[in-house]
Amino acid sequence: MLPAQLSRTGNDEEYEDLLGLWGDLESGLSMLLSRPLHAQNFDGKIRQFDQWLQDLVAHDIDASLYLMFQLAATSTVGYSTSHALVCGTLCHIMAREFRLPGNERNALVRAALTMNIGMTALQDELAGQRELPSAQQKEAIDAHPLKGQDILAQLHITNDLWLDLVGQHHTRVSESTPLFELDAVDRLTRILGTIDRYAAMISPRKSRPGRIATDSVRALVGQEIEERDEVGLMLVRTVGLCPPGTFVRLDNSDIAVVLRRSDKPNLPLVASLIDGHNHPLNEALLHQTAQGKPRIQSALARTAVTVELNHRTMMRLGQYAAQHITPFSGSANQPTQPMPL
Repeated sequence: MLPAQLSRTGNDEEYEDLLGLWGDLESGLSMLLSRPLHAQNFDGKIRQFDQWLQDLVAHDIDASLYLMFQLAATSTVGYSTSHALVCGTLCHIMAREFRLPGNERNALVRAALTMNIGMTALQDELAGQRELPSAQQKEAIDAHPLKGQDILAQLHITNDLWLDLVGQHHTRVSESTPLFELDAVDRLTRILGTIDRYAAMISPRKSRPGRIATDSVRALVGQEIEERDEVGLMLVRTVGLCPPGTFVRLDNSDIAVVLRRSDKPNLPLVASLIDGHNHPLNEALLHQTAQGKPRIQSALARTAVTVELNHRTMMRLGQYAAQHITPFSGSANQPTQPMPL
C-alpha cells in the first residue's frame, strides 16, 4: 500500500497523463521522422510536438527529466527518435535557463528535433550494430546535416535560423568566446552541439552501453567545470551531475534512483531501491542527500541495475517528497523516510 497522500485518484490520473503524453510524443515523432516527405503539414506537426514537449516540462521539470533519462535507455521507438526527444527536451530547458528570445528558442528546439532527419534510418542502424561504421556509412554521416537541411526546405520550412542550425549542427564553435557575443546561429549551434554530444554519450547502443551522466558531463566540460564552457556549466547547474532518472550508489552501499534535483548539483533527492547485499528493498527509502548521510558515492550505468521501476510510483514519490519533506532545514542527519513501493 502507498501512503494515503499518494493514493488519490487525481494523482494516478496526473502521472498516467504524463506517461501517456511522453508515449504519444515518442510515437508521433517517430512516425514523422521516419517518413517526413510523406507528411502533410510537417511544420505544423513539429510545432505541435514542440507544444506537447513544453506542456510536459511545464507540468513538472523533475518528473520530465526522470522520464527522459529512464526511457532514453529503454525506448522502443528507435534510437534516432529517442535521441531527438532527449535533445529537444534539454534544449527547451537550456533555452529557458539562458533566457533566449522566443525566435531563438523555437529554432533551437525544432532543430534539435529534426537535425538528424537526413539519416534517421541510418542512425537507428548504427545504434544496432557492433562494428564501426563502414566507409559508405561514414560518407552518409558526413553528408547528413546538409541533406537534412535540404529535406526541410522541401517540406516548406522557411525559418532560416532553423535551417542554418540543422545544416551546421556538427560545426564546432569556439568555447572561448562568451556565448552572447556570438551571432544567433553560432550561439545556438554551440548550445545544440553540447546537448547533442551529451545525449549521444548517455544513450546506449549495441557497440557500447550508455555512459553514466557524470562521466558524460565531465567529458564535455572537464573535471574543473567552473573554468570551462558556459554551456556545459549551465547543463550541470540545470540537470545536475546525477540527474533525475539516473542511478547511483550511496555511501551506505544502497543502490538508489535519483528523483529530484536540489539547489546543489551533486546533492539530489534519491530513493534507495537495493540494499548493500544486492537485495531489493520492500520499501523505497527517501534520502535528501543535501541534509547529510547517506551521500552519493558514485553514479551507476543502467545496465548495473537489475530492478524494474514503476515510473508512475517513482514520480509520485518524488512529488510527495517535494511537497512534504523540507529540503534544507533541520538536522543534517535527519532520518530517512520509508515509502512502500
